[in-house]
Amino acid sequence: MAARPPVPLLIPDLPSPQRLMPYLQRMHEAQLYSNFGPLVRELENRLAQRFAQHAPVPVALSTVANATLGLELVLTALSLPPQSRILLPSLTFVATATAVLRAGHIPVLADVDIDTWLLTPDIARRAVREVRVDAVMPVAAFGAPQAMAGWHAFEQETGIPVVVDAAGAFGSQWLEAPTGTAVFSLHATKSLPAGEGGFVVSSDAALVARVRQLSNFGINLEPGSAMPVGTLASIGSNAKMSEYHAAVGLASLDVWDARAAVRRALYAQMQQSLDEAASGTLRWQAVAAPVAAPTLLCLRLASPEARTAFERACARGGIGTRRWYQPLLNRMLAVAPHCVCLPTPNATVIATDMCGLPFFAAMSADQQKRVAQALHKTTLHPTTA
Repeated sequence: MAARPPVPLLIPDLPSPQRLMPYLQRMHEAQLYSNFGPLVRELENRLAQRFAQHAPVPVALSTVANATLGLELVLTALSLPPQSRILLPSLTFVATATAVLRAGHIPVLADVDIDTWLLTPDIARRAVREVRVDAVMPVAAFGAPQAMAGWHAFEQETGIPVVVDAAGAFGSQWLEAPTGTAVFSLHATKSLPAGEGGFVVSSDAALVARVRQLSNFGINLEPGSAMPVGTLASIGSNAKMSEYHAAVGLASLDVWDARAAVRRALYAQMQQSLDEAASGTLRWQAVAAPVAAPTLLCLRLASPEARTAFERACARGGIGTRRWYQPLLNRMLAVAPHCVCLPTPNATVIATDMCGLPFFAAMSADQQKRVAQALHKTTLHPTTA
């Protein structure tokens, strides 16, 4: 019998060449390919309009080459002293920490809430009582949004700036507070894919203007400023989004609402079938409302042993799995020696049984069934899986 095709962990959902063509034709006719061209500006304007609908104050927005550089540039734009301490969760993608290090600062690795899997304002308040913290970078992990009202209150109480790493949370994470700054990814695996790219959105227009300048090497482009246009105003980087990536982003944005609905429906369907397969033993990330356009399906199994058994069954069946964000940053040898590591009891427990399962918009009914069957088998017979 022929082997069944594998079930991949992720498949990007990018627009077809036909959807791209009108934007590529516009780019070719304009003969502008980078340096804040018309497609980049259109993408920024359309994104800013969406965020304005969910913000009590005006917001500013600038694209960047990717979210990692966006985080670095925001930290630079904050003008913090060198070796400032940036609080972030130990349960997050490595880029959250590497952006801090590359900006010349020190990550302070904190715990997360046991139910939401997020760094919260209350956890941050406890941390700032224990160690010096100069800024906080909470993460919208797995697309679950941060409650911006709580972070606004934290900023007002402490005077410590907050920058949300919302890389995977487009459509769910809004500012929705008098103050707020967030950085989003437009990577191929995200719900709004541009292949590569990202953007920074903030209630602080001056901060976004500094990010924009830093993304263009730090060159002054403002005619009304004190220095001539073209003069190097500060030490920046080349972190501009190209017109090619903006074309993909615009084509993706054209169909985003429909694709997001597909993702929500698939997630709800899989969550139900997996709960049934595991006889109610699974634990899910607690969210106030369904993620608008989920891109990952991550859950906690009944025990570390159950996770191992399930992973083995999936490996035999050609089903992709991933231990997302593991090892924790405070156990990652390339990162931890450069960090201040606070106690992380909740994150440590979560990491013992968390597992990422296949999830992508084009997932077939047969692929979904195979994942559920593997889970059901290991739930019934964990020692023989």
